[in-house]
Amino acid sequence: MKNYLLWGLFLLFLTSSCAEDNSNPVFKPEVIKATMNKAAAWQIEHPKHLQNDWTNGAFYAGMFAAWQTTQSQTIYDAMMAMGNDSTQWRPNRRWYHADDIVIGQTYLDLYRIEKQQKMIQPTIDTLEVFLNNPYPYRGIEVIKWWWCDALFMAPPVLAKLANITGDKKYTDANDLYFQECYDLLYNKEERLFARDLGYVIKGDSTDRREANGERIFWSRGNGWVMGGLARVLQELPADYPKRPFYEQLFKDMAGRILSLQQEDGLWRASLLDPASYPGGEVSGSGFFCYAFAWGVNNGLLDSKVFKPAIEKCWIGLNNCVNEEGRVGWVQPIGADPRKNFNEDSWEVYGTGAFLLAGSEVIKLK
Repeated sequence: MKNYLLWGLFLLFLTSSCAEDNSNPVFKPEVIKATMNKAAAWQIEHPKHLQNDWTNGAFYAGMFAAWQTTQSQTIYDAMMAMGNDSTQWRPNRRWYHADDIVIGQTYLDLYRIEKQQKMIQPTIDTLEVFLNNPYPYRGIEVIKWWWCDALFMAPPVLAKLANITGDKKYTDANDLYFQECYDLLYNKEERLFARDLGYVIKGDSTDRREANGERIFWSRGNGWVMGGLARVLQELPADYPKRPFYEQLFKDMAGRILSLQQEDGLWRASLLDPASYPGGEVSGSGFFCYAFAWGVNNGLLDSKVFKPAIEKCWIGLNNCVNEEGRVGWVQPIGADPRKNFNEDSWEVYGTGAFLLAGSEVIKLK
């Protein structure tokens, strides 16, 4: 109890400082690296789910970014052990499902260093089946990416593999499937994605609205999209024909999401009804922080407009990391905002989002 009290007083000190003041300890490079290493170490020591599950796909995406930032041998060894010992570099069980190839992002990133074909061949083999077969179900699943989370899970894999192999069939497929998902789920008025077709309001229907009557737009769902866009744009050449579409979508969503940030620097699980969800939610907020900082660092977003929000969010995220390195206030697995969570709620993708955010915050000028 005493340790938690001291940690709480330290965090109170952090939040009492001006968010735009980079003298705040949480913005010092050595503090960012130390916090990232602590969060990664805690999560490594508390495994959850199959190592090639989608949850860990998001976690290891953050782990690779954390290794790039800190050069921690512990982090690198954990990633290599995941591939060599736990998964044998295989995607998860469903060849047709975007969630089951997200782990390929880390396989591909590690391959760029290790240059061992065994690290990417199972992903290539899985994608051959994926690209050449229709989605095996009917209904809203008639297109391959029918839920917005898919836009984080699969597009970076295809974009990375196109760069590694030089085969444009992967980016061609990504453009097609991404556009289908966009056409199905993107609300141009709100500049946000519905989670899936079940959350798209048709006509005068009042079904599936929030308590205040607003449409349901899930924070983590839109965080998945923003994080995925950043990771795709990182891979696409400057002259790629479809790049303007991805850039404009990224900027349009960023502007809207910026307007929904709350006073504590975080976003609520439901973007348009924050009053019904009083606690900040870390997984969605972490992905937004990562995407905003990446956008500023890469010249897509105006630093004067977005940097204060990034800094405010980074302070808020640090408030949710306890003295042991556990990232709390993470909404459990689900498809919408309707889940209870608190400071003791953690999930591996929440840690992944935090690590991704730190990897870009540290680069801010």
